[in-house]
Amino acid sequence: MKDITLKEIATELGISITTVSKALKNYPDVSAKTKKAVIDLAQTLHYTPNSFAVNLRTKESKTIGLIIPEVVHHFFSNVVNAIIDEAEKNGYLVIILQSNESLALEKKQVELLINKRVDGIIMSLSNESNNDDHIKEIINRNIPFVMFDKINKLISCSKVIIDDQKAAFNAVQHLIDAGCKKIANIRGPLNPQNSIDRYIGYKKALEKNNIPFDSKLVYTCEKVNFEEGLEFAKQIMKDNPDVDGIFAITDLVAVGVLTYFNNNGIKVPDQVAVIGFSNWFMSQVLTPKLSSVEQPSHEMGVASFNLLMEEMICHKEGIPFSPKTIELDTSTVIRESSVRK
Repeated sequence: MKDITLKEIATELGISITTVSKALKNYPDVSAKTKKAVIDLAQTLHYTPNSFAVNLRTKESKTIGLIIPEVVHHFFSNVVNAIIDEAEKNGYLVIILQSNESLALEKKQVELLINKRVDGIIMSLSNESNNDDHIKEIINRNIPFVMFDKINKLISCSKVIIDDQKAAFNAVQHLIDAGCKKIANIRGPLNPQNSIDRYIGYKKALEKNNIPFDSKLVYTCEKVNFEEGLEFAKQIMKDNPDVDGIFAITDLVAVGVLTYFNNNGIKVPDQVAVIGFSNWFMSQVLTPKLSSVEQPSHEMGVASFNLLMEEMICHKEGIPFSPKTIELDTSTVIRESSVRK
């Protein structure tokens, strides 16, 4: 079925295209009788406005792009839901793309969103994202842009973050306060800023408590998943059977650790205390329940969209906009996996 045009409606009714357009927009200078005739015929013929033409006139697509590393992660799914909700309230559709932690795919997705002429882009970088040319292209094209969670500190744009160093420091400090003296760190890949900062927070907590840092107690994830948690738990107990605490980069990794320990008779927290990061909903239904850092995913999604909206409004009205950084609070949620009797 071909698209119906204003011209065809006008021809059918014997009126001008301008009158048809005004009638559909409820202009006061078109009679009620003509408006009814136009609307009735438009409905009969299943007329829909040409969104591309509307976009050309308004210079708005009423869509935004959202690029995240993975959809299945509890943290990112919460962020996505919050952004979609806020976008819908403001009349925007969201194009959601998943980079799968791939720089090459991330670049293609940025190019796609630019070509789609989205009104703005929200993005959390992939673990491989150490080349910022595609990010600079967004900035150079003056497209409103917000980074969240996994960011590049060197890019001048709005950001929504947490203090990963402080959050990690507090998590490790909790393990030390619980009596842990030899704490392993299952960290994230070397690139993402949040991975770097959580690693630094781990080291700072050891330093503050006069616990010597030992690089042999640091295990680096590539995929940051359940399977790596399993493997590293096994490796940690083989390499350092006297380890009494583990700080994991995410809850998903920590769940792998707990699973290995449960399957191999290693008592948590009596032998090894474990704490994760992000406070995934599964943390509360595990045995033992997992201690974790509460990462405000919903609030991060809301703040990211609102920052983007602010920049898009300034962009539309020709008002200068200075990038802003919003830092959200975290808390350490203490559960059974790190509380010794």
